[in-house]
Amino acid sequence: MSSFSVIGPWSLISYGGIFIYLIYFVILVLGVYALILLIQLLKRGIRALDIYIHEKTSRNPY
Repeated sequence: MSSFSVIGPWSLISYGGIFIYLIYFVILVLGVYALILLIQLLKRGIRALDIYIHEKTSRNPY
């Protein structure tokens, strides 16, 4: 018989398993936060590029 029992709701807590799930959750949350920041940065970059293109293509000689 194996010493690792998977019986009951306490199997996640045994052998430090809860810490692995906690670390996984923290990494997942940080990944979603980084994705949101990247999307905001890309939106600002596109807007700045649009402003730059508009200024360069306008008929104003200055």
